[in-house]
Amino acid sequence: MTQTSSPDTSVTATTAASTPALSSYVGRFAPSPSGPLHMGSLVAALGSFLDARANKGKWLVRIEDIDPPREQAGASDSILRSLESLGLEWDGEVLFQSTRHDAYRAALQGLFEKDALYYCTCSRQQLKEYGSVYPGFCRGRTTELPNSSIRCQVEQLNINFKDIYQDNYRHPHNNKGDFIVLRKDGLFAYQLAVTVDDYFQNITHVIRGIDLLDSTPRQCHLQSLLNYPRPIYGHLPVLVDQKGKKLSKQ
Repeated sequence: MTQTSSPDTSVTATTAASTPALSSYVGRFAPSPSGPLHMGSLVAALGSFLDARANKGKWLVRIEDIDPPREQAGASDSILRSLESLGLEWDGEVLFQSTRHDAYRAALQGLFEKDALYYCTCSRQQLKEYGSVYPGFCRGRTTELPNSSIRCQVEQLNINFKDIYQDNYRHPHNNKGDFIVLRKDGLFAYQLAVTVDDYFQNITHVIRGIDLLDSTPRQCHLQSLLNYPRPIYGHLPVLVDQKGKKLSKQ
């Protein structure tokens, strides 16, 4: 039987941590409530659900509601009702990331103590010509200034892992791969929140779309810094239209 709890209570996080595992396998589906469940997300939900059930494992649902400006009113409930209507019943209670801010702050503090973070005041306009590669202008800045984000420092490092569906994956990281863990608007970044919560929920297998494959090395880097175990990853092909364009909220 599925259960849900309101994101404005602390019961969700406590119960999720105390629920006994059904097996050594724990998977999850973690949608963002930016709209109703769409076909692209359904592929990931179905893939992770079937993999968990095939392995006699536990399947959790986590609502990643850490970006209020992008969220749509009623979307969380709509997503959960859609999963139920399709027979994708989850185990335990739904975990809402909006209840987990204290855990994210604690993780940031731990990373600061390891000298893995620094403050960044760079604007999007300043970085526009560098594309997705951060040039490291603020590296080493330990003093918080107005309108600062927080970046995680990445040394010369190669992240390698064996993906269930994509085979061996190698992603070279260097110091230009420094990424944001706390935004200038004070919101926690996806990379930090997902890493902390996968550990909190004892996730052993992450089955999701291949569009998130490039995010995995950043999460692996944070896992290493925080002394978290690394889950087994499987990145599924995404659903596309006849022109090869990814189907999302269309």
